[in-house]
Amino acid sequence: MAESHRLYVKGKHLSYQRSKRTNNPNVSLVKIEGVASPEDAKFYLGKRVAYVYRCSKEVRGSKIRVIWGKVTRTHGNSGVVRATFRSNLPAKTFGASVRIFLYPSSI
Repeated sequence: MAESHRLYVKGKHLSYQRSKRTNNPNVSLVKIEGVASPEDAKFYLGKRVAYVYRCSKEVRGSKIRVIWGKVTRTHGNSGVVRATFRSNLPAKTFGASVRIFLYPSSI
């Protein structure tokens, strides 16, 4: 049986960046699995983020589509990060899984 070698860490799309009355859909908040402090989250700054989803209509031979983004900075004291995507993630993705790829590498 082959061992899996995934090049990404799992994460959840929590919400948009927001204040008491307004929200900012340009910036998404992402919780990364296994990250619990801002110091740990700093490793992921600049890393690529992908929201992978399936559609019913096939385009270019695939029903799988991706919205790409990148981690821009940390957010708060619990290891959440801010990410911007090429096109804003829709609100229906709150709670959905995203992939945080381990490149570009700074090590």
